[in-house]
Amino acid sequence: MKNETWKSTGTAVYNINYHFVWSTKYRRKVLLPPVNETLKGAITTLCKEHGYQLLALEVMPDHVHVFLSAPPKIAPAVIAKILKGSTARRLFVKHPELKKKLWGGHLWNPSYYVGTAGEVSSDTIRRYIEAQKTEGGE
Repeated sequence: MKNETWKSTGTAVYNINYHFVWSTKYRRKVLLPPVNETLKGAITTLCKEHGYQLLALEVMPDHVHVFLSAPPKIAPAVIAKILKGSTARRLFVKHPELKKKLWGGHLWNPSYYVGTAGEVSSDTIRRYIEAQKTEGGE
């Protein structure tokens, strides 16, 4: 029986969802219209190009939330690098005025947050694993 949220590659069945958050350099509030719309379009395009399923996206004036699903062979650090690097280039090309608002020409703060989400909580998984021994496992 296939779960509706499961995805698959040739070698894996998975349900891995990542929540990324990153902020602008110096927390400058530069992600305002029309820059925010350009950013949303760029993230949507990048997700399609790289085979990530975009689940939710919100652009705030000084930070971005991206919720996506990606295959397990792709490290979250790689996803963050692709999204942050490519969007910075695209935004600086389309909105050159951003460089004047950000000293040094860097759009994003170098750090980011990433968390994972699936269908069940950590406690549920822990209880399931612990129950394996009592339910016929060795």
